[in-house]
Amino acid sequence: MHIAEGFLPPVHAAAWTAVAAPFVIHGTRSAARIVRDNPSARLLLGAAGAFTFVMSAIKLPSVTGSSSHPTGTGVGAIIFRPPVMALLGTIVLLFQALLLAHGGLTTLGANVVSMAVVGPWVGYGLFRILAAAPFMIRVFVGVAVADLATYVTTATQLALAYPEGGFVEAWSRFLGVFAVTQVPLAIVEGLIGVLLINALIAWARPEMEDLQVVRSADKEAIDA
Repeated sequence: MHIAEGFLPPVHAAAWTAVAAPFVIHGTRSAARIVRDNPSARLLLGAAGAFTFVMSAIKLPSVTGSSSHPTGTGVGAIIFRPPVMALLGTIVLLFQALLLAHGGLTTLGANVVSMAVVGPWVGYGLFRILAAAPFMIRVFVGVAVADLATYVTTATQLALAYPEGGFVEAWSRFLGVFAVTQVPLAIVEGLIGVLLINALIAWARPEMEDLQVVRSADKEAIDA
């Protein structure tokens, strides 16, 4: 769930915007450097942004009375590294707020932190930590956990804004609301991420190798 327009107190909205801003600036510079050093990666960069937009625009009814959706940021984080996703995620969230009434402008900073900063960093971190595991297992875990980390962060943001009964109780309540639908969605997104990365390695292998997504050990495992 993107946090809806006007749902956060003004102080919280401003604080999350301040937190998000340095990541977005850094992501802009990272994306510009990638395009400069690897001009052929432009199509992959566009594809990563489009994938994030499509996945995060899918709103599925939740049995808890809320709504859930995939995030689409894990794949981009694995291909381009997390800083770039701060930029792509911000663009996606801005368009969704303006065109789809999904999220909002006042809550843009909070949504960027959860979906475009924390999710990609946590997912990519696990992808790297699991370096000894088979490549596609690492992709699955990275993409799925990027999704889950986003929703844990959103629950934290909401609990900080509305700590009824205390922060821990509010946090547990928000996590429980999201978990029913988000855990299955994270698993599905992980599987889709594996299929997409596999397809990109087949269709754009030189670019994926230039970006060091696929290294020597991974090449041998994939080719086997």
